[in-house]
Amino acid sequence: MHDLSNQVIGQKLATIRRNIYNAAIKAGRDPKDIRLVAVSKFHSADAIFSAIQHNQMIFGENRIQEAKQKFTSLLLENPSIHLHIIGPIQSNKIIDAVKIASVIETIDRPSMLVPLDKAIQKIGRAPKLFIQINTGKEPQKAGIFPEEADYFISLCYKQFGSLIQGVMGIPPVHDDPTSHFKQLVSIAKKYYLPEISIGMSHDYEIAIACGATFVRVGTAIFGNRPLYSIQNNTDKNA
Repeated sequence: MHDLSNQVIGQKLATIRRNIYNAAIKAGRDPKDIRLVAVSKFHSADAIFSAIQHNQMIFGENRIQEAKQKFTSLLLENPSIHLHIIGPIQSNKIIDAVKIASVIETIDRPSMLVPLDKAIQKIGRAPKLFIQINTGKEPQKAGIFPEEADYFISLCYKQFGSLIQGVMGIPPVHDDPTSHFKQLVSIAKKYYLPEISIGMSHDYEIAIACGATFVRVGTAIFGNRPLYSIQNNTDKNA
C-alpha cells in the first residue's frame, strides 16, 4: 500500500480542520482551543513531510523505535514540530521517549514515574505529561482505572509538579464515547489540568463537543495503515 499523495493529504487535512472548526462553533467553543494531532504511526516519513507542507506540526506516534527512526532528523530540520507519544512505553524506552517527545500522553502506571523522572534529569529536557485513564476498564488497554485516579494523579503531582498537564483516554470501540469523554473531562477539571486528549478519526467531533483540547486523527489524514503494519502490530514500543 502506497502513501497518499501530497495533494490528497492536504485535502484531508483541510476537511478535518473545517470539521474541527464547525464542531467547535457548534459547541460554543473557540476553535483555536482545539489542536489536531496527526497520528502518523505506520506511515512513512514522506507522508509526514507532506502533512508538514500543509502546515501540520503536531504528530502522534505509538512506538518509540518507529518514532525515533522517522522524527529524529525531522525534528532537527523542523524545530516547530511537536511530537506526542500516544502508545504505552516500555521501561527500557523511557529515555528515548524523553529525548524526542514534546508530550508523553501515556503516563499509565506508578512503576514508570521514578524511571521517567531520572530520564528527565539525565537528558535535561522535560516533555509535558498526560495521565492515561482506562475508562472502560479494558484489560488489553493501558491506563489507570478511574477509581485509581485520585491516588495516581497525586503521585504524579508529587513527582513532576506542573509537568502534569492533562488526561488522555480511548473509549471501548463498541461503546458510545460520550460518557467516557465526559468522565475524562470531569477528572481533568477536578485537578485543574488544562489539556484533554480525546477523540480519534471516527469520533473527534463528539470529543470536541465534550471538551477535547487535542484530537488524535490518523486514518482520516493518512489513509488506512499499510497491511504489513496491521499484521505485525503488537501494540508495543518494540
